[in-house]
Amino acid sequence: MKLFFAPTSPFVRKCLICAAALKLQDRLELVSAKAHPVVRDVQVVQHNPLGKIPALLTDDGLTLYDSRVICEYLNSLVQGPLFPADGQARWQALSMQSLADGMMDACVLARYEDIVRPEELRWPTWKSSQLKKVSAGLRALETQADTLGQQPDIGSIAVACALWYLDLRYAEIDWRQSYPHLAQWYQGFSQQPAIAANWQTET
Repeated sequence: MKLFFAPTSPFVRKCLICAAALKLQDRLELVSAKAHPVVRDVQVVQHNPLGKIPALLTDDGLTLYDSRVICEYLNSLVQGPLFPADGQARWQALSMQSLADGMMDACVLARYEDIVRPEELRWPTWKSSQLKKVSAGLRALETQADTLGQQPDIGSIAVACALWYLDLRYAEIDWRQSYPHLAQWYQGFSQQPAIAANWQTET
């Protein structure tokens, strides 16, 4: 399988953590790709018309995107435990993934405002509004930190990726100071080998 990959994408990281947790990392060939909203990577567009990563080329000829689809596909290959099959646990895990994905989306959009949009066209209110979504997500996660647990599922993995990306791009937010229960959970959860792995992280 081939995964179009950029080391600082939190959505790519989510796929890589799932692969590692499922012992599938050796079956993935990482193909370096550009994650840019304007100058799209031609090699990615050939497989994903949106030009976004991650995108996965499977061994049987499928092209899968986005991270939610890829992670569930990887889990299905080994009938893994990352996606609860049914009941309340499934909906909680999927909702937690949606919350974390929304936080990552907001972080990425805020960053694009700084590094992609021409300076004369930047809109500070847009950036601050995106980061307000992140703060709201952190407040919600603080109240639910006790439900996350240390056993990885798609919800907890997505939350870990959102927090990792905050540390990478917005360290000045210092979320650990304001959200101690979430910080305590992440300190333990992030020690697991699949969560702590580093895939050529660059700035």
